Amino acid sequence: MKIALASSYGFCFGVKRAIKIAEEHPGSVTYGPLIHNKDEINRLKEGFGIGLAESLDDIKNDEAVVIRTHGIPKKELELLKENEKKIIDATCPYVTTPQKIVEEMSEEGYSIVIFGDRNHPEIKGVVSYATNPKDAFIVLEASEIETLPLKSKVAVVAQTTRKPEDYLKITSALTLRHKEVRIFNTICNATFENQDAAADLAQEADVMIVIGGKHSSNTKQLHSICKHYCADSYLVENESELNREWFDGKNLCGISAGASTPDWIVQNVITRIENMTALKS
Repeated sequence: MKIALASSYGFCFGVKRAIKIAEEHPGSVTYGPLIHNKDEINRLKEGFGIGLAESLDDIKNDEAVVIRTHGIPKKELELLKENEKKIIDATCPYVTTPQKIVEEMSEEGYSIVIFGDRNHPEIKGVVSYATNPKDAFIVLEASEIETLPLKSKVAVVAQTTRKPEDYLKITSALTLRHKEVRIFNTICNATFENQDAAADLAQEADVMIVIGGKHSSNTKQLHSICKHYCADSYLVENESELNREWFDGKNLCGISAGASTPDWIVQNVITRIENMTALKS
């Protein structure tokens, strides 16, 4: 059986930047998980002494605080500043962009529509920048647009890891119903590239392995795309979750990985698959 890597996969710019920032500040704590990959977070903890704080109460007075890649709500950032914490901002620039857009458009009197998962930390941070919370709405489906009490002027942004075709459905629904709609394409380029590459490979592969955190939005999106083209597509966090039976009778195994998945985990998965398939032959 052959193994093929997608032409684009794994760590994106924002994650690489955040990991580098964390490594440059050993002994600091991240406010919330730095990225959605527990194995990489464990590596940072063991190798660099990077701790994890889930709330302000978890942060000691002398600890430097690294802001997670997904960003945090505006009020929480202000509280950190008020408590005179040493702040190291590792928020991805692609995430700070929709934050700024929401703040500016809200100040100009626009209703704000945010396409994304309301439970995702990125979206919790983005929506917090609306100056009037009553005029900010989070949606996942175009059908939700119909019942929203929106003004005639609407600004719309997307979670950085959503599918472009799904965002188009949201923006189309808005333009049909409202006089002025400002559309901002805030989906990350790395997301486009990884998704397109995964789709291309999934159409050729007999089995697809998508590697990444189970709580990672972009990884789940990759798995969904692969599943559309290749029924035997599986999402794993690391090599320990691989099942030997997945590769029975397969000729080509395709591999993709989420934006928070480091190369060392990808290589471990490849090695494990090679060992499994070698034992079968």
